[in-house]
Amino acid sequence: MSKRDLNFEAYRKSIQSLENFKKPTAVVIFGASGDLAKKEIYPNLFWLYKDSLLPENTIIIGYGRTNLDIKKYLKETIIQKVNLDNDDLKIYDEFIEKNHYITGNYNEEPKFKELDSKINELMVDPNQNIQDCNRVFYLAVPPKVYPNISEMVGKNCRAKEPFLTHLVAEKPFGKDLETSNELSKSISRYFKEEEIFRIDHYLGKEMVQSLIALRFANQIFRRVWNRDSIESVFINFKENFGTKGRAGYFDEYGIIRDVIQNHLLQVLTLIAMEQPLSESADDIRDEKVKVLKSIKAIKLDDVVLGQYAKNENGTPEQQKGYIDDEGVDKDSLTATYAIIILHINNERWDGVPFIISAGKALDETISEVRIQFNQVPANIFKNYCRRNELVIRIQPNEAVYLTMLTKRPGMDFVVEETDLDLTYAEKYKGLYVPKAYERLFMNIIYGSQISFVRSDELTEAWRIFTPVLHEIEEKKIKPIYYQFGSNSIPEAENLIMTKGKYSFERFCRL
Repeated sequence: MSKRDLNFEAYRKSIQSLENFKKPTAVVIFGASGDLAKKEIYPNLFWLYKDSLLPENTIIIGYGRTNLDIKKYLKETIIQKVNLDNDDLKIYDEFIEKNHYITGNYNEEPKFKELDSKINELMVDPNQNIQDCNRVFYLAVPPKVYPNISEMVGKNCRAKEPFLTHLVAEKPFGKDLETSNELSKSISRYFKEEEIFRIDHYLGKEMVQSLIALRFANQIFRRVWNRDSIESVFINFKENFGTKGRAGYFDEYGIIRDVIQNHLLQVLTLIAMEQPLSESADDIRDEKVKVLKSIKAIKLDDVVLGQYAKNENGTPEQQKGYIDDEGVDKDSLTATYAIIILHINNERWDGVPFIISAGKALDETISEVRIQFNQVPANIFKNYCRRNELVIRIQPNEAVYLTMLTKRPGMDFVVEETDLDLTYAEKYKGLYVPKAYERLFMNIIYGSQISFVRSDELTEAWRIFTPVLHEIEEKKIKPIYYQFGSNSIPEAENLIMTKGKYSFERFCRL
């Protein structure tokens, strides 16, 4: 039995009992020849098919402007992503046969009528009668074409009741509050809120999913999860590579829009929210919105921006700075690194700074939350005043650990720091940790919105960030340069330790 089977068997049985598992389903991928479809969508659909987690009768239709032989394309490209054993090749061939493709523009109504006809043509019951089906429309395309596609699908391709229509939208969902609201308005003309699945793939990650259980299922944390015990919260995201050819996209959005305003802010809401009334999607999202409404708009004084420059002594990749990437203007002021301090104006978190940090071309790739507790009052161990710290590592190597002080074994009395460590690879040996897109696809197909962003969440998130983003652009704030491979920026560390109240010191002398 494979690693996947070890923790999918019970889940598979629960899925196969769902009404939607028995309903035929069509998955339509707009932008089927693009990078996202090749790297994430098709490979993860294959794994779900292999594990018998897709509905019994599922078809997949790619739609794009590029003329494509989809079966040949999948056989030549996606197979490299799924890394199959010989025993799986037959299953892969079966999956390939479920795929189809239509070439067309995104505002071409006759082509969307053709798409609707194609779905009907492929969806026949055992008696060869045409039947309708649940329909999932995945927008793996730039947001500028979302309005056209949503209109064309809404007018021509919706499922007929009692079957369901789901529209999946990838980030970035706008560039500021105004453009986000315009985008939401254009889509909501044709789709209800419960039909729209705004993907933030961070919400599908194992450790992000675990945050709710960690917070609300453990009495030990419930009592200390507030300003009386916590000094600061540090959400840190690092990548040890640059833009890697994504400069055309990245230079338009920058690190704040690309990572902080969506991924890391979502993590913050799960860390900071009050206990929801239940595990339901709307109850959880209600509490996330309450947190966002309590966050003050960011001030420029609480921000440090950086941009990576070449490291002449580094690896060949590190010897190229951001402006050396193809498509980046030599005078670009786009930030590839940012530190932001946020403040939550409510009873639980008043006075506790939330530090969000994200950067490319740094010394390592890691994403984690570090919750630093207050100093011990009247500490009798004068040489050791290290704060306790709860660390939740999202990636890589998922883990939760608590740093604490104990006496070192021996005749002497020496206090040293140690960890209470839950590393998933050690605790859950042999179990497969699902990838974010696998989990999110399951939620989309079976109708759970627990890991997706609601429109009011999006509005509040942009309210927090839009003023400072506009100020940065209007004042042409110049980022601080840092060498490719740096740990951070001195100015950022100063902000973290002063306004952020975060201590980098492992031990400090009194």
